[in-house]
Amino acid sequence: MSELIRLNKYIASSGFCSRRKADELIKEGKVKVNGKIVSDLGLKIDPDKDRVEIGNKIIKPIEKKIYIKLNKPRKILTQLGKDNFGRRTLSDLIEEIGIKDKVFPVGRLDYDSEGLLLLTNDGEFANMIMHPKNKIHKKYIVEVKGRVNLDRFNRMRKGAILDDEEFIKPDDIKIIKKKRNSTILDITIHSGQKRVIRRFMRLFGYAVLRLKRVQIGNIDIGSLKSGEWSYLSERELERFKRRYLKKKLPEGK
Repeated sequence: MSELIRLNKYIASSGFCSRRKADELIKEGKVKVNGKIVSDLGLKIDPDKDRVEIGNKIIKPIEKKIYIKLNKPRKILTQLGKDNFGRRTLSDLIEEIGIKDKVFPVGRLDYDSEGLLLLTNDGEFANMIMHPKNKIHKKYIVEVKGRVNLDRFNRMRKGAILDDEEFIKPDDIKIIKKKRNSTILDITIHSGQKRVIRRFMRLFGYAVLRLKRVQIGNIDIGSLKSGEWSYLSERELERFKRRYLKKKLPEGK
């Protein structure tokens, strides 16, 4: 018998989704092991003997790991499949720009936001980036309505409590440029909360006009234009792994 592994880790190794998403699927009763629906998040299986299914599809570990960086345009939902309201989704974009690999997004980037989005079929890689304990930094260029004065900027640097009562403090924040009616800031933050930048700026009375993510960890958007993509190089993966991850990642394409 081979070594037993947790079910969510096995699902992630198949490239179907991240560990976090796998836990959600298990809770929702959408995962079967040997033909029976399971609900135990801590369940361990024998990868050589047990059969895992999600939606009548047999889940198996993948052999080739894919890592892609994409400059997501605005007005694209970071979700796979179709949107009930007819908005363009990541699936639509992937088809339009010619990504043939079966991949899923690592985390989210709001509908009205743009910039760096990582795509992969490696659930373990996705989980390591998204897990709060790893504190992967994300850098944004943010334009807000109005001119940010010194008092409010200093308060931003000290952090604030959001509407869900979680304290958020930027890892770094700079004013890049002040325009007549707006201010452009460089903000680095490691929180993975939904719409965290927009909610943070709203606390200080500023509406976000434009938000672009330009870096995740030490992976930056580079020269990619809106809608363009590229495979991560082995050097980028190695640098990311060496700085942020303890375990060695498999070679990407």
